[in-house]
Order: sequence, then C-alpha cells, then structure tokens
Amino acid sequence: MTAATQPTAPARGREITVTGIDGAGKSTLSARLHQALNDAGHPAILVGKHSTEVPMDPELSAYVDRLNELVYRRDARVAQSCGDHYWLLAMASWYTLQDTLVIQPALAAGTHVILDNAHHKILARYAVNANVSTRLAEQVFAHLTEPDLVVFLRIGAREALRRKGSFTSLETGHSGGGDGDFIRYQDTVLAQLREQEQRGGWLCLDVTDMDRDAVFKSASEALADLLQLTI
Repeated sequence: MTAATQPTAPARGREITVTGIDGAGKSTLSARLHQALNDAGHPAILVGKHSTEVPMDPELSAYVDRLNELVYRRDARVAQSCGDHYWLLAMASWYTLQDTLVIQPALAAGTHVILDNAHHKILARYAVNANVSTRLAEQVFAHLTEPDLVVFLRIGAREALRRKGSFTSLETGHSGGGDGDFIRYQDTVLAQLREQEQRGGWLCLDVTDMDRDAVFKSASEALADLLQLTI
C-alpha cells in the first residue's frame, strides 16, 4: 500500500465539559448536547459519574464499575469515616481510570466527548476544605485530558435550590440539613468555580433567568463558533 492510498487517521474528537454547582442544570445540558451532536452526524459519547463501559473490554468495564461502586455507591457512614484525604485520592483514581480507558480512546478515534460531572467541582469543594491542601487537590487532577471547551453554568445557590427541591448532606458540605446550609456551601463552591473560570478561559453562561431551551441554544452556538461543531 502506497502512502497515497493509506487510510488517514480520523481527526481527533473534541472534549466538551459542562460544570457548575449542584442544581445548575449540568446533566440536562450534557444529555441534550450529546443527542444533538449524534443527530447532526458528529459521533459523540456522554460520560458521567456512572459511565463505566470500556468499549470491547468487559473485564476492564467490570473493574471500572467496581471502582465506581466504591466511590459513588458507598454507605454514607463509611464515607464519612474514611476522611477527606482518602476521598480526594479515591476520586482522583476514578477520574484517572475514566480518562485513560474511556475518554482518551474515544478522542483518538475521532469521537467527541461530552463530560458531565467533571473534576472542576471536586476541586472547588476541596478549595473550601481547610483540612486538605488546595495544591494537593490540584496536583492529583493535573494529568487529566485538557477539555477543548468548558461550559460553566453560573447560577446562585438559592435559585439552584429552588430548581432542585431537595439535596444531600454532601451538597451542604456535611454542614447541616437546612436550606441555609445548602445555600451557604454552594455559594462558596460557586465562588471557587468562578476563580477557576477566570484562570481557565471558560465559556460562562449566566443561566439564572434562562430556561433549558435558551441554555441549549447558547451552548450550541458556542460549539459552532469555537469548535466548528454545528448542531
């Protein structure tokens, strides 16, 4: 086979990450972008906190699923007993496996990746945790694939709570069970995300007064303008 007739490698896929505080609408937008990309003929996968399938490798898929169970499907009492440093490193292990076994191969094959629940929110949570070094938290996630676009859904905690209606202890930073605890903690996390936004050049969408269709339209326009992905 001559060089002229050799098949060309597919263009690298793009990684689009959606971030924001709890209740910002990350999962809703991620799912719509994923569907729209595929409908428009752009091969794409949706990766979230429970995505454990490694294509064509059931053994690796089973291993990733076991780690997912340890990280996300654990007993609440056990979780609090293990301590903050353990969970930082456990989360870093989870994101590392997902990046290595799912995201990087997809991008190399020319498939776009919509990443919901990325590590940016984890970094923001640890930035307000006095028991863990912010530098350590940044270091354990520094090797992950750099997204081509981070869509930051900015919304205040009070409005996010109105949309969510309920929340978990984790979403208050284990500070209490009242609405005020959720609002105080999430607004602190929001401030940390805004600092990351300013350092990272993210696309920031103030979604406070936007419905789901308006958010999707704005994100779609950004994909067309910044990544030449028309949907």
